[in-house]
Amino acid sequence: MSCKTFKPTAVDTHIGQRVQLRRQMMGLSQRDLAKICGVTFQQIQKYESAGNRISASRLFDLSTALEAPVSFFFMGLPGNTPEPSRNGRVARVSEQTSDDPLAKNETLQLIKLYWGLTNDKQRKNVMDMLKSLNGVE
Repeated sequence: MSCKTFKPTAVDTHIGQRVQLRRQMMGLSQRDLAKICGVTFQQIQKYESAGNRISASRLFDLSTALEAPVSFFFMGLPGNTPEPSRNGRVARVSEQTSDDPLAKNETLQLIKLYWGLTNDKQRKNVMDMLKSLNGVE
């Protein structure tokens, strides 16, 4: 009997990155999230790095802890339409491209700074400025 070695897929990696992004957006450490989910922080590290695959029930737990719908973890997933192989299973999902704004640290920094503003008027001013710079009414 042979033992199969786990090799993370592009989907595993993407979901792990989204867990990390949402955790950081909420200002939680890996230890904080682990405590909420009842696992070790090393397990959270493994999920975020795709060292361990996240089961459906654990993804549901994470979505509850991170106050995000399960669909959040699949948003921006490269290859919206998986390519079937000859045997009907998914053959591959394309790799994430570097032009995905949700994959950039700058996006996380912008969100943190925006929500760090002290009041609604400041946030409205920033939003108005961004709209103006982008030519959006």
